[in-house]
Amino acid sequence: MSRPLRTLGFLTIGVFDGDDPAAGHESTLQVIQLGEQLGFDSAWLRHRHLQYGISSPIAIMAAASQRTSRIQLGTAVTPLGWENPLRLAEDLATVDILSGGRVNPGVSVGPPMRWDEVKGALYPDTADIEDFTYARVERLLRMVRGEPVTGFSGTEGIEVFSDRVQPHSPGLASRVWYGAASIGSATWAGEQSLNLLTSSVLRADESEDFAEIQQRQIRTFRAAHPDGDRARVSQGLVVIPTDTASAEQRAKYHAYVEARTPRTTSPQGPGRMLFARDLVGTSEEIAENLLQHRGFQEVDEVAFALPFSFEHADYVQILTDMATRLGPALGWSPR
Repeated sequence: MSRPLRTLGFLTIGVFDGDDPAAGHESTLQVIQLGEQLGFDSAWLRHRHLQYGISSPIAIMAAASQRTSRIQLGTAVTPLGWENPLRLAEDLATVDILSGGRVNPGVSVGPPMRWDEVKGALYPDTADIEDFTYARVERLLRMVRGEPVTGFSGTEGIEVFSDRVQPHSPGLASRVWYGAASIGSATWAGEQSLNLLTSSVLRADESEDFAEIQQRQIRTFRAAHPDGDRARVSQGLVVIPTDTASAEQRAKYHAYVEARTPRTTSPQGPGRMLFARDLVGTSEEIAENLLQHRGFQEVDEVAFALPFSFEHADYVQILTDMATRLGPALGWSPR
């Protein structure tokens, strides 16, 4: 183990029933509250547009910011193809101020998923000219940093105007993360002085060994980053500790992992996306596996992903085992 685990976080998709969405959203907020009580350092939310998962993480973070006082709140990740960078910058800064500087925006680029089916609703007049490249991230960064976005500021009548996004939240720009799947995108993120989110899905460009690819991605990112080895990287694998799980829960967890395992055996689709195998077992078993994982050996921050289709009681058990057993086995101490 090259460095003890310093930051323990978790990621949730926030599933809900379309006929009763309030219950699922309330469950997500309670999970975040529990995370803070257990000492987790961060809670991350994943976007799901036109699905039964969180479509507006920023709204959830705003609500969570009023129920918590310490835990960091992030998105992993916000696909910028769905967003207007100026409006997003306003919302992020607002919630960052409400939370006392705890927002960690994670972003990615590229066309929205199922682009041909959603473009008419999302960009009815500009779909053919929208820019989904890194330039969209650069626009967001300029606005979050407080650079001018118009050529006018001052008073007009009784209205006072600013030439930069308001409110401005100092420090927010240093907490922007980029979700990279390829070596090239990791290099770009490092050159932009961003933080890196590396998940359980990577592009198999030159290898089919997930841990090897992730290790190379992280080292390439840090080689390109001004902070070098001190540049922040968070790993996001799916881990399911079973220490205090019931027999029924353990059976469900193992069935979940077994059903998802076939996609981890080889790169998937034309993009050659490689999925990491989910880790299920006792905290001791998971820790032993992680300590031998070349990607994990490069980081001291994690945001372990919660399975997407479990019940609230399952998340309580998994998070409790993570904080009280798995985290300490990896050298982490709750705050």
